[in-house]
Amino acid sequence: MEHRFSPAGVDRAAAAQVSDILQDRLNGLIDLELTLKHVHWNVVGPGFMSAHELLDVQVAGVRQMADEVAERIATLGGIPSGLPGYLVEHRRWDDYSIGRAVVAAHLGALDKVYEGVAGDHRTAIATTESLDPVTADLLTAQTGRLELYQWFIRAHLENTSGQLPTSAEETELGAAAAAATTDHLQ
Repeated sequence: MEHRFSPAGVDRAAAAQVSDILQDRLNGLIDLELTLKHVHWNVVGPGFMSAHELLDVQVAGVRQMADEVAERIATLGGIPSGLPGYLVEHRRWDDYSIGRAVVAAHLGALDKVYEGVAGDHRTAIATTESLDPVTADLLTAQTGRLELYQWFIRAHLENTSGQLPTSAEETELGAAAAAATTDHLQ
């Protein structure tokens, strides 16, 4: 990625490295925003309205996070890309795999999506702390919001004993199936 300048106190090589890390996070956030909107359009069944409205709030929050990351890349002298082709070419994960499904199935899958996005943010924090504390702080704040959104999703899934039907699952499809077939009230 081309770098034209860097802020005071950040050398150009560090700015370039941080911008590359941020571009990966921008890809993750754009993908999450689109996935959340896809779920918003394709969720059905009991609990539809509360999930539908919850997802719109999360879409708006994740869109704001993407904007913050893109603007940080520009501040570091980089050129952020939000183009669909760039995202598809450079992402490290598969497309969300669930179409029209009941609330529990989508929320179970989203639990795994949030695990991945928040986990990647934490990895980026660890890498950027010594290179650019300002970027690490931005990512730390965003990770807190991502984890809050995941908690909102999990609150719909957990039973009265605090157990998640998705906890043993590794994939979106596995989590969706486990969540859709579990009685959440026990």
